[in-house]
Amino acid sequence: MSTWYSNYLPNWLNRWWDQPRHLSPYRSVRPATENSITEDILGVISIDLYLEENHDEHHTDFFSAAKEALIVRRGEPFRMRLNFNRPFNPNRDAISFIFTVADEKKPSPGHGTLIGIVPRDGIDNLGDPLDWGAGIEEHEGQSLQLLIKPSVTCPVAEWKLDIDTKLLGGGSRSFILPRPIYILFNPWCPNDQVYMPVRDKRKEYVLHDTTLIWRGSYNRLRPSVWKLGQFERHVLECSLKLLGTIGRVPASYRGDPVRVSRALSAAVNSVDDDGVILGNWTEDFSGGIAPTKWIGSTEILQQFYKTQKPVKYGQCWNFSGVLTTIARALGIPSRIVTCYSSAHDTQASLTVDIFVDHNNKKMDAETTDSIWNYHVWNEVWMTRPDLGVGSNGVTYDGWQVVDATPQEASDNMYRVGPASVAAVKNGEILRSFDCGFVFSEVNADKVYWRYNGPFQPIKLLRKDTMAIGHLISTKAVLKWERDDITHSYKYEERTDEERNVMLKALKQSRHAFSRYYLNDSFNEVEFDMQLGDDIKIGENFAVVVAIANRSLQNAYTAIGQLSCDTALYTGLNGQEVKSMNFEIKIQPEASEYIRMEVTFEDYYKKLTSQASFNISCSAVVKDTDYEYFAQDDFRVRKPDIKFTFQGDVVAKQAVDVIVRLTNPLPVPLRKGTFHIEGPGIEKPLRFRIAEIPVGGTAASTFKYVPPYAGRASLLAKFSCKELDDVDGYLHYEVRPHPDDIINPYRSSHNIIRRRNDVIA
Repeated sequence: MSTWYSNYLPNWLNRWWDQPRHLSPYRSVRPATENSITEDILGVISIDLYLEENHDEHHTDFFSAAKEALIVRRGEPFRMRLNFNRPFNPNRDAISFIFTVADEKKPSPGHGTLIGIVPRDGIDNLGDPLDWGAGIEEHEGQSLQLLIKPSVTCPVAEWKLDIDTKLLGGGSRSFILPRPIYILFNPWCPNDQVYMPVRDKRKEYVLHDTTLIWRGSYNRLRPSVWKLGQFERHVLECSLKLLGTIGRVPASYRGDPVRVSRALSAAVNSVDDDGVILGNWTEDFSGGIAPTKWIGSTEILQQFYKTQKPVKYGQCWNFSGVLTTIARALGIPSRIVTCYSSAHDTQASLTVDIFVDHNNKKMDAETTDSIWNYHVWNEVWMTRPDLGVGSNGVTYDGWQVVDATPQEASDNMYRVGPASVAAVKNGEILRSFDCGFVFSEVNADKVYWRYNGPFQPIKLLRKDTMAIGHLISTKAVLKWERDDITHSYKYEERTDEERNVMLKALKQSRHAFSRYYLNDSFNEVEFDMQLGDDIKIGENFAVVVAIANRSLQNAYTAIGQLSCDTALYTGLNGQEVKSMNFEIKIQPEASEYIRMEVTFEDYYKKLTSQASFNISCSAVVKDTDYEYFAQDDFRVRKPDIKFTFQGDVVAKQAVDVIVRLTNPLPVPLRKGTFHIEGPGIEKPLRFRIAEIPVGGTAASTFKYVPPYAGRASLLAKFSCKELDDVDGYLHYEVRPHPDDIINPYRSSHNIIRRRNDVIA
């Protein structure tokens, strides 16, 4: 480094000491005019930001904002070239870079929101990963080429850059970069807290802009495609702004992924802070868009960015989709996780207590706990230095649960996490944040109680230690299929490990855990409720209960009721569809079957948007004290929308696409709408369909221009009064255009590609 640096302080620090203390050093920076300086002082006249090269090396080239801003990831250097009004002389000219967080009112060096850097000679050592650094890579006449490295812990935010030059002996001037600089988390950097070492996982959990969300029920899994769109117009700007406004994360803490992800889990819902989405779990969506009609995050975030008002309406998978978009835009690896038969434990008892009356109907007033057919949340990837190491040597790094669906308050705000998945599996329910709540979601015990009145003892009807937490699912890495990750949340059911973890968690909860009224000593009659697993909407279906008498000599009579109700996916019952009483005698060592037929006419006008039912069976065995009660969820399958390309799919070349849907119902579909999104479709396409007759097929054709080569996905929704929440998708490969130059390998930092991204 040249010795002249020791002769005087850098410009930004000189200004800090020279100005009155009530002024911020950043606010004092103003570009000097030509009349106020001499031509001897070095002046910056333009900057080449090497946008294409920097964005390529920092994996930010897909961002729409990359056309107007420099987008880089912390912990790794980016390149720029300064062009001066005269040759640079290191023996008489000093240069310093002043970075400030754009929305910070009082930037401070101590808080890491005001950074001053003096470049070194050479780029071999840009300093410790925790420090900012800069080095001169090349000096040619009136220009300097430099590398600048943000600290690996610096705030993830929009930054402003001032470049100060000073002449030895007196005089200085400043140049303000007119473009914003966005600095993001860096999963490619081993020193970053969100570092993800596996290349394919980085591609899936950071770069992929389309994913699958599993919905339905555990006996009828339904994948739905979701366009994350983290690179689309205004999504990055909205995500960064959300941290400081709705999330209220101080700029100095925006480099901490724990603080950031916890703030986002609150900011995505609108309950406490007028966040992104207003939740609605009714069937009335007037004044907004039904949750089932959204096909991706882009429209939601763009609307919020424009209006700064909560977008109507969302449910758990919408909250999760938007949170994943924001996390990936900021650089935090994230994925969407679905838990089937997910518990909502309102009392932190680690049990789901369901009370039924003498008519075998669930008592909603007394039953505050619930079981959702499915619940969707997020996992984000990071180390957890704040949690230390567990007593058995368990570390809490890796996937962390973050949930933006407003179910319960955490520290007086509706949010969940980040909760270490490893802590949940091992029953560490007191670890920060909300590990106990997540543990209940995946591993609570389900208990049915007979309620006979306020002054009568409750009676245990049934306990089920395996009812909660089925088929925990996420999209597989670089595959359009399901990855079952149940093992990461809990030990296998019916094992000693699983029960031991449950008992360990109960001891930590300090909750007065109910002592069961055991009634399972009678085991001569067994009930088994059976449901079909592939019933198409429009078809009839049957509910069957098998009753087996294991006694070698005694005959028994069972008296009971079968019921079918429509249901919301949150577990709340809707309308009764059909019920049937039965009384049947079962001979020794014999089996009997109870069958209730449910026709399309029975359920159609009562069906909720997600086509779900609650099926229940209650029974008593005559002349014994034994009572049986079981409840299960069931879903009919909706049709798929099909895409067909009419020609080759080539980047930047138009191709005709046909979208089709066949009516599965025995009634016509009227006034329907196709809603289509995909890469390069800036505004979602909507096509209206007047009518689809019984057995008929509707088709719409549109021209599509793929914006780039590689893998891509088209997404579609169809909705009408008779049939809602129908979707489809097509994954395809886009061939490169002949005029394009394909560069399959990312350049190294030593390769200099000259660009004309010059700011004058």
